[in-house]
Amino acid sequence: MDMEAARLLGAGLAAIGAGLASLGVGNVFAKFLEGALRNPGAADSQQGRLFIGFAAAELLGLLAFVIAIILIFVA
Repeated sequence: MDMEAARLLGAGLAAIGAGLASLGVGNVFAKFLEGALRNPGAADSQQGRLFIGFAAAELLGLLAFVIAIILIFVA
């Protein structure tokens, strides 16, 4: 396998992480809504954790995207 093919294959594998981040964000919001519907009184206190979970999942997706871009254009 030549270097160009390996680089593009690595970028494609890193791009999978960006797609999986959308699943993580959906899971965070689904679990929050599930908990909020079970106990509406506690939903306000859990909203901060919702945004932390969203930010963490989105950070991993952006990191995978940046790695893919670095592999395609820089390496």
